[in-house]
Amino acid sequence: QVQLVESGGGSVQAGGSLRLSCKASGYTFSSNCMAWFRQAPGKEREWVASIYTGDISTYYADFVKGRFTISQDDAENTVYLQMNSLKPEDTAMYYCAADARYRARGYYCAGAQYTYWGQGTQVTVSS
Repeated sequence: QVQLVESGGGSVQAGGSLRLSCKASGYTFSSNCMAWFRQAPGKEREWVASIYTGDISTYYADFVKGRFTISQDDAENTVYLQMNSLKPEDTAMYYCAADARYRARGYYCAGAQYTYWGQGTQVTVSS
């Protein structure tokens, strides 16, 4: 059974940093896609970043480029989202997602179908 467990959310002031973690279990953590999404109150869920665990190719939404970094720890089956220079508009519930199917090298994870989701972790940025 695939499980994704997020942690690391919290409240920070604008300009601050947080690191989110997502520990995956129940499937082979290699050669597949993982991602972070977020959803603010009253808004639709939006994609933030993706990583292909086979070769660590990364993809980012324009609004986080240069500020957020997605990474992985194969030994821990964990994906991270390092968030720097946080802005009040980054306030949202952040969700980890996995496309647990095998994907060949070069697969475009930004366009993957994510079928497994974590419970979410809240990030609040005050001005």
